[in-house]
Amino acid sequence: MFDSIPATVFRDGTPQTLTDEQEKLKREIYEKMNPRRRKFVDRIGYETWDPFQKPNDPLDLRMDVSKRTTQQLVNEFLREAARKGPYSNDYGKGAMECALGVVNKDEKYQGIFDFCLWYHDLLKKEGHIE
Repeated sequence: MFDSIPATVFRDGTPQTLTDEQEKLKREIYEKMNPRRRKFVDRIGYETWDPFQKPNDPLDLRMDVSKRTTQQLVNEFLREAARKGPYSNDYGKGAMECALGVVNKDEKYQGIFDFCLWYHDLLKKEGHIE
């Protein structure tokens, strides 16, 4: 899903202020570089080059109130559905779409969810299901 997003999008691009020790280490790293790599650093500018870049921020993993990701919810649901019998790809796609909507708090899927609960209670009340 996120394969086309480059890692630099998630990196915090704020410039770091280096300590004297880090500045000295930066100079040593630069001096020991091969000429081709040094040419790259010169092109972007020694001052803007940061050999101590912060790691990428992790992706925001959205979870529902039960602390499950969408994928965990769908896997759990489809495992239970498989016990009742085989299901189609469209059934699985529908479950995934609904789980994404509910976890992301999309009003459309909240409406679907509320309707399904109401309809289940209606069928129970009228004696169509136990």
